[in-house]
Amino acid sequence: MPADPPPGIAGGTSVSGAGTRRRDDPDRPPRASATSAVEVRRSSRRSRTVSAYREGNRTIVLIPARMTEAEEQRWVGVMLDRLAAQESRRVLGDGELAERAERLSAQYFEGRARPASVRWVTNQNTRWGSCTPAEGSIRLSHRLQGMPEYVVDYVLVHELAHLLVPGHGPRFWRLLEAYPRTERARGYLEGVVAADRLPQLPAARGE
Repeated sequence: MPADPPPGIAGGTSVSGAGTRRRDDPDRPPRASATSAVEVRRSSRRSRTVSAYREGNRTIVLIPARMTEAEEQRWVGVMLDRLAAQESRRVLGDGELAERAERLSAQYFEGRARPASVRWVTNQNTRWGSCTPAEGSIRLSHRLQGMPEYVVDYVLVHELAHLLVPGHGPRFWRLLEAYPRTERARGYLEGVVAADRLPQLPAARGE
């Protein structure tokens, strides 16, 4: 199991695999990539911190020069998720949520899933989303607000699939295979649930 990220991380991102450009000390041109949206810059002056920021249509990731390739790849994923979570904290309104559902239906279900309404609700604390196929209504828990976009999209795709297949049989899960981040999103949500079940430590004296 990989070690937890070290302390001293400024909100940011790293990049993995193809589509990553890298710049090391001394000044060396980044690795060429015509389709790259991420550039990793190594610095010998940086000892522990990892950070990332957007620069136009690129993401710049700053990491210590001593990091291995494997550490670089892991940190790219971590920081991209953190940036995405920060950027998604702007809460989508119900209208924007409905537009997002329409785009996802077109992308993954050829537009066949057509909800009559998509909205946030505050009374769903034991599930992330729900769907009433007879009414064509989809409801998402407000607890999803601020989570990475791919997680919100997964829940939307899940509920859109219920408009086509009400139950959770094999046909339903085959539909979900169209969304490439299904397993990653499920893992994220399972982690949130597990963290909620952890016992709370008593507050330190004076807090």
